[in-house]
Amino acid sequence: MTGSAEARRPGIVVAVPPGLRQQFFTTDAWQRLAALGDLTVLDDNTDRAALTGALGGGAEVLVTAWGAARLDATALAAAPGLRLVAHTGGAVSPYVTAEVLDRGVAVTQAGAAMARSVAEVALTFTLALLHQVHRFDHALRGGQEWEQAGTAPRRHEILGCPVGVIGASRTGRAYLALARALGAEVAVYDPYLDEAEAARLGVRRCGLDELLRGSRIVAVHAPALPETRHLLGARELALLPDGAGLVNTARSWLVDEAALLAELRTGRIDAALDVYDSEPLPVGHPLRALPNVLLTPHQAAATVQCRYALGDSTVAEIGRYVRGEPLHHTVDRDALARVE
Repeated sequence: MTGSAEARRPGIVVAVPPGLRQQFFTTDAWQRLAALGDLTVLDDNTDRAALTGALGGGAEVLVTAWGAARLDATALAAAPGLRLVAHTGGAVSPYVTAEVLDRGVAVTQAGAAMARSVAEVALTFTLALLHQVHRFDHALRGGQEWEQAGTAPRRHEILGCPVGVIGASRTGRAYLALARALGAEVAVYDPYLDEAEAARLGVRRCGLDELLRGSRIVAVHAPALPETRHLLGARELALLPDGAGLVNTARSWLVDEAALLAELRTGRIDAALDVYDSEPLPVGHPLRALPNVLLTPHQAAATVQCRYALGDSTVAEIGRYVRGEPLHHTVDRDALARVE
């Protein structure tokens, strides 16, 4: 497709609820989006009838957000002009079906913009586990006496700490850069990371078992693929040294939650988690009661800066489409098939 933003004004359907629009788009970003085409805004992105009606008006671009109605064959049939789906988040599989790609519609996502925020939370978790902050907090809030509350396993600094990273993903790389900047000795397990790239990143490549045995903190940043389902099960978790900590800000898919719970109940290891098999995490879930666990409600990518970065990334991608330039964050069939 050729042309310029000035010459073309494609129809753009923004299926993003008001609250998320405010979080994603600064005034400047919204003005840039409006300059690229004629906007139709849907406040209720779960309303399939409203979505198909808006797309049926000849719209070329659809902007989606969390909770959006799924684009299936029926919705596509009502959208003959659709050429681009730009998702403001990372995982698109809940909202886009293979029929979209079959129709030749390009799909993009803004997940790269989340890397820094999630990496910072993973680093926060790392420091909290090393210094046993979670155990002290549990003890004081649980009513323990001062002296008793001050009793915890041995604490460690991150300087010189052996940290293992599972997955040299965008977020994994952002995390390992932060950990290395604070003096951690970082090892990485990733079958697709070669020696040259590992050297460039300043990390050591190793196998999964070696990484688990030799790390005081293990941070999980692998993609959710069929082959990574329960990558860390009972056998793997048992390899962690006594006093080690597991950080998971990626996907619960990667860790056998039942096996992790059993290991945590022994008190032998600690964990900091932002993701769970059941979300929302049930009020009575046993993870909530363990003093050696730090929990957050799947909020690692929810910073002000991250949300604005998601909007900026989406607007920039739509701008490339309008100008006929290559897109930077396309989702192919393999990526769409990932379990998210």
